[in-house]
Amino acid sequence: MIKVQIPATSANIGAGFDSLGLAVSMYNYVNLEEHDRVEIVAQDGVKIPTDESNLVYKCVKYIYDLCDKPLQGVRIEQVNNIPMARGLGSSSACIVGGLVGANAMLGNPLRTSDLVNIAATMEGHPDNSTPALLGGLVTAVLENGKVYYVKQEIAEDLRFVTIIPDFELKTKFAREALPKEIPHKDGVFNLSRAALMSVSLYSRNYQNLRIAADDRLHQPYRLSLINGAHDVLEMSYKHGAYASYISGAGSTLMSIISSGNFEFEGIVREFLEQNGFTGWKVNVLSIDNVGARIIP
Repeated sequence: MIKVQIPATSANIGAGFDSLGLAVSMYNYVNLEEHDRVEIVAQDGVKIPTDESNLVYKCVKYIYDLCDKPLQGVRIEQVNNIPMARGLGSSSACIVGGLVGANAMLGNPLRTSDLVNIAATMEGHPDNSTPALLGGLVTAVLENGKVYYVKQEIAEDLRFVTIIPDFELKTKFAREALPKEIPHKDGVFNLSRAALMSVSLYSRNYQNLRIAADDRLHQPYRLSLINGAHDVLEMSYKHGAYASYISGAGSTLMSIISSGNFEFEGIVREFLEQNGFTGWKVNVLSIDNVGARIIP
């Protein structure tokens, strides 16, 4: 049986809408083997499709068809630690798990670059799928079915704190909140900050991150969809966060902190409890510089 570990991802990182993303140490697992029928199970009890509409299965079937190989059936076992519809790349994890697993079952006929292109095309943009595959911080553009990207390994002196609300925010709904057009000055505003974010994370100029995380393309329109988001972001900056932003389309809020800021997690938990956000979850994660991998 092929076993794939896939990291969660945090896209946009403020101003890098649909182009910036990084991988963190929260993982889904997909186990696959050829079988006499389609059999799909969630080993952790999470409700998932168990027929051919399952996203992991669709990706396995896609690779087999692409390689002109027959697929009678497959057994898929999923462990879904990445919460669904929370802005942490759950759909990309399924896509990447299916693609990497199927490619491994066939003896790896496709290169990693091929999988990067396929995953981004399936997802529609590369900001989650590419770091899920490659790890680290990825700056990426999808153009005519090809991803042009730069991966940067991020130092281990940062922690990424996920503040996860107890409600979903579907990407489709979050995108519908965005305006059809933006002022030219807002485009310039975001371009400069997205570039600053990428370079500052890599070069460890963390004092730039608060400015770099500012955004005018999506966060102003999505914050109102996440009850309490303004207060959480403001609180995080008061207690030492380098940057705080909506992860992906939300509803998760992400704070980037120093690995030495040991008080931050407790402060966030206390703030959430005092303000009635008792169902929210907090995780302190590290960067994942490796990405999806086959494990023993």
